[in-house]
Amino acid sequence: MGKKIYVGNLSYDTSDAGLNEVFQQYGSVVSVKTIVDRDTGRSKGFAFVEMGTEDEARAAISALNGTTLDGRQIKVNESIDKPRDNFRDNYRY
Repeated sequence: MGKKIYVGNLSYDTSDAGLNEVFQQYGSVVSVKTIVDRDTGRSKGFAFVEMGTEDEARAAISALNGTTLDGRQIKVNESIDKPRDNFRDNYRY
């Protein structure tokens, strides 16, 4: 199973393809998903990258955290799953 990585402080111009190219240097990239605002379609400035293995993810995190990409100093760390909001899930209107 792959390992999901959080990539923050991205330029609004950074693309999934650009992130894929950068992260491929550290191993196999399973997926790249830049998070966009659903109303405007504009990037929110962060993304998630899933690497093929834990070792590849660790290598990418240690190599890329604090580096510059598209003019911005990016933050790269292990993604932490957000707990689900049970109230919202149980009480849909």
